[in-house]
Amino acid sequence: MRDKMTDLFEEMVIEHGKAIFNYIFSLVKHKELAEDLYQEVLTSAYLAFNSVKEPAKLKSWLFTIAGNKCRDYWRKENKAKQFWKEEVYSYSSIVEAPLLPEEEVLHKDSAKKMEETVMSLPEIYKSAIFLFYFKDFTLLEISKRSNIPISTVKTRMKRGKEHLRPKLQSLA
Repeated sequence: MRDKMTDLFEEMVIEHGKAIFNYIFSLVKHKELAEDLYQEVLTSAYLAFNSVKEPAKLKSWLFTIAGNKCRDYWRKENKAKQFWKEEVYSYSSIVEAPLLPEEEVLHKDSAKKMEETVMSLPEIYKSAIFLFYFKDFTLLEISKRSNIPISTVKTRMKRGKEHLRPKLQSLA
């Protein structure tokens, strides 16, 4: 014998299920993923169904669960992508074949020319560009170190690059 709560839940799924699935599908744009997330939404809704105080708000409650499940999926997906990006990068930097002696000389020479070109910039742009590209400072670190607003650092970076562009084209 079925209980009343199960019947009510089933009615809710019949009434709102298709709309919930379509909502999830519109967010993730992948049928199989939408089906998986839809199942998770229904499972979560079923487990928490007894706690619903206002039956009039069931539809918005389901949509909230669906949105949260999609956000959870995207967070997990982004963490996985970040992991693979970092792991693959660190692995490739370990496994990369060493440069041939002549390539190493050319690399050092071009890096030296690049640094000389940056150092020929007006002082106001040189500092930000040098710290960012050669010392791996963040824009925030440059801002704190130079005691200037971050927006000023961004402007100096942009203008410094504009000054660099024609000089670097002559190097190429």
